[in-house]
Amino acid sequence: MYAKLETRTFLALLIGVSLAFVFLMKPFFGPIFWAVAIALIFHPVQQLLVRKLGQRPNVNALITLCICMFIVVIPVLVLVTSLVAEGVALYQQIQSGEIRPGEYIDRVNQSFPAIQAFLAQFDISFAELRDRAVSIFVGGSQFLGKQALGVGQNTFQFFLGLALMVYLAFFLLRDGHALVELIIKALPLGDERERLLFAKFAEVTRATVKGNLLIAIIQGALGGLIFWILGISGALLWGVVMAIVSLLPAVGAALVWVPAAIYLAAVGDVIEAVVLTAFGVVVIGLADNLLRPVLVGRDTKLPDYIVLLSTLGGIVMFGINGFVMGPLVAALFMAFWGIFIREFSEEAHRPPATVDDESQEPGREAGDDVR
Repeated sequence: MYAKLETRTFLALLIGVSLAFVFLMKPFFGPIFWAVAIALIFHPVQQLLVRKLGQRPNVNALITLCICMFIVVIPVLVLVTSLVAEGVALYQQIQSGEIRPGEYIDRVNQSFPAIQAFLAQFDISFAELRDRAVSIFVGGSQFLGKQALGVGQNTFQFFLGLALMVYLAFFLLRDGHALVELIIKALPLGDERERLLFAKFAEVTRATVKGNLLIAIIQGALGGLIFWILGISGALLWGVVMAIVSLLPAVGAALVWVPAAIYLAAVGDVIEAVVLTAFGVVVIGLADNLLRPVLVGRDTKLPDYIVLLSTLGGIVMFGINGFVMGPLVAALFMAFWGIFIREFSEEAHRPPATVDDESQEPGREAGDDVR
């Protein structure tokens, strides 16, 4: 009885200390998560270096991390810096009155009066819709301006998080396999189940990060290119915005280029509007429709509608990290239920034990002599 009390007390303290540690690490959730993602994505590169250079953990991890820095981290920093600069310029133009979103919407309404008549059939006020659109546009520009100011004021915190991510990624690349084995040994789920769940975690993380980011880069680059060719101001800014919204399956970059095409048609630039529409549907749209199922859905083994819903839910719950966390939670949900259905259905269909089997002593095989 006393031994059971000791065990329960120890387990209660273990859970309490573990929860305290989780809350302690909560401020660093972003750097920790992306360090894990980097270690998972670049693990094949490290394995290649191991085969080429031999078992040199520190050297292999350092080379892998340098490759990651040149391929991912530095380009992202340059892109974010450009986005902030373009966002500040847009915010200043709106504040000075050079850009008036309300006038653009009014020109669309004057050129296409059927839009207002169509909305009236559903008791939707065009004036109210216009005011809301202007509010969203101005609010978005203010958000970019505040973010730019926040980045400038919190430069130390930003680079601290970046340094922490790189530091953790180095040790995860070097010691990740041993850490996973330690976790498998500690968790009381059964080694086979734990290895399956860790494999699913790694698979989904690689697929969503590589797939979604690659699709976002492609669509953003294509969108920015066509905007630049057509002479639309702020092509770099809108290209980055298209890259960000393309993280949303199904709708994605169309949230940017469709209104732009409508406005071009409204101001009389019909050829530019047709070119942008055709390019958006055929090139940008096909890049999403063809690449996303291949890069994301196939590797995660999730239906397209689950990928869409889990991505939207993840972004709402976890912010920008949700485009990975959402599908990851959905994949782990399906993996847990798959294990449950497989194991318990097998147990349910297992033939019942016979009377002779039940009468045997534990650990005694049939046919053993009773001594």
